[in-house]
Amino acid sequence: AMSLDERDLKLCKDADKAREEWTITIHSFADLSHTPPIIFLYLLKECYLCGTWKAVKKFRSLQQQVHQALKNSPQPGPATFIAHCLYILPLYEAYAEGFSHLIVSSLRRHLKTGTTSADLQTAKALAAQLFIAIVNGRVVYDEKIAVKIVEAFDIQLTDIEKVICNSELIDSGHCDTARTFLERFISQLLESQSYSTVVSLLQHFSLRESSEPFLFRLIEEKEFKAADKWATFMGKPMLCLLVKEYVELNLMTNAYEILKKNNLRQEFPDVYHKCKESSLKKLAEKGCWDVAEAKTNNDRQLIEYLVYLAMEAGYAEKVDELCDKYSLEGFVKTIAPEACLLESQYLHLNELLSEDITWVDEVNGLLDATSYIEACKVVGLDCEWKPNFVKGSKPNKVSIMQLASEKKVFIFDLIKLYDDVPDTLDSCLVRILHSPRILKLGYNFQCDIKHLASSYGNLKCFRHYEMLLDIQNVFKEPRGGLSGLAKKILGVGLNKTRRNSNWEQRPLGPNQLEYAALDAVVLIHIFSHIRDHSHPITNRSAKRGWKSYIIPRMDNAKSNKNLGEKTKTETSFENPETDLD
Repeated sequence: AMSLDERDLKLCKDADKAREEWTITIHSFADLSHTPPIIFLYLLKECYLCGTWKAVKKFRSLQQQVHQALKNSPQPGPATFIAHCLYILPLYEAYAEGFSHLIVSSLRRHLKTGTTSADLQTAKALAAQLFIAIVNGRVVYDEKIAVKIVEAFDIQLTDIEKVICNSELIDSGHCDTARTFLERFISQLLESQSYSTVVSLLQHFSLRESSEPFLFRLIEEKEFKAADKWATFMGKPMLCLLVKEYVELNLMTNAYEILKKNNLRQEFPDVYHKCKESSLKKLAEKGCWDVAEAKTNNDRQLIEYLVYLAMEAGYAEKVDELCDKYSLEGFVKTIAPEACLLESQYLHLNELLSEDITWVDEVNGLLDATSYIEACKVVGLDCEWKPNFVKGSKPNKVSIMQLASEKKVFIFDLIKLYDDVPDTLDSCLVRILHSPRILKLGYNFQCDIKHLASSYGNLKCFRHYEMLLDIQNVFKEPRGGLSGLAKKILGVGLNKTRRNSNWEQRPLGPNQLEYAALDAVVLIHIFSHIRDHSHPITNRSAKRGWKSYIIPRMDNAKSNKNLGEKTKTETSFENPETDLD
């Protein structure tokens, strides 16, 4: 067997050989005055095969090299040289499509700096011949490549007409006009449902017939990008028709994008506001209230709608904040009865918990809470932190940790406890999180565990966990997050509108405390249900039982990998079936 040193030496030699081959091949691109297209393509293939880079990185590097090579006197000119290459490329079979994209994109970049008129005209005639050959099946290329060739060489109907009239087609008595030729090709593409290609060809050759029926067909086939592109090409009347169709189909995001891109707000003021309201509602449902407020741009109608959403969600603090800021007290009185109806559709803490929430922010409370939790067999665990909406910035540290039993919820003020009694906090959480006797329930544990470690990296308690069960893993394709799962299992969902509130403010508001407590205690009730009943939405693999998803031991460094795995635990901890049933 080859030793480790021998393998390393061989790898180094292979790498050196690849670099040498790459250097020699690239050097040959320095002067293309005597390099025919077929040799150029062979060298290009050799470059691609050299080295260990991934395909995308190789492509970008070669694209730059080809762009530079086109400045090195390819004969009879860069555009004509590439046209000849495109004729030859199908011989390279598996490499044909990728290399055609590569050299066409390199040519388009090169043409921005200019080339001679004679070169461009010769290349255009060759490209037109190639396009016709592709359409007639004499040269094998994907239709998308055909469109790229048309666009890169700016082939027009007159160029196709010249080729047709000078070709063998006249002798066979089948001389079409360029327009007829293209229309037949487009019909074939429509039959194969290549709608995006059709739109590109219609746009390039300025063919505008059957515009409305074609638009309706694109919408019917859900080819929305192609529909947008076609309507933009056709102009304002077609764009307006497209907006109306999107509204009719309740595709408000699509309609809003058309209004925004094409400055049609004045033509559709009601649609614009309806689209904005739809956007605000999605942000409110995610708890992104500050982002939603910024999106209103001080539009009073939209601000009023945001107040309505806050009332609908039972978010009294946000209602007061917005009303004070924008003087909307009278508006609130008019919508209060209507908006409050929805609040009854959510779970409330008093339906699940028999005792009050206990706030823990000093050492005696921490010790009492730890003793209570140690006596529990199962606890629900969750965390909250203040959101940071600045893209690319470091997230805020975890602010609170919620630990729930069937009767009681403790909320640990991690920020204060870490500042005041870090050693005691660490030892208490070690007793809970490292205990093999307490099953810790969570939902999407990966996020919480990773963030706890990054927030309090010097605490031992967050480096290691025992007996974790991520409820999310027990169910197949969970949708709607924890709220959606609660609705499926318990019949009522959670109000998630405070998810992104300020969790660093002290004291937390009553509604924030209820939100935080519910996220932990609802895990206990969902777990009780799956423990006591088999449920149709549990994962197929759960026929082995929910215990098969317990992670008996996990080190934080491996959290991202291990949490996604299902681990059999029957022999990994003490008698789990009798302890937890």
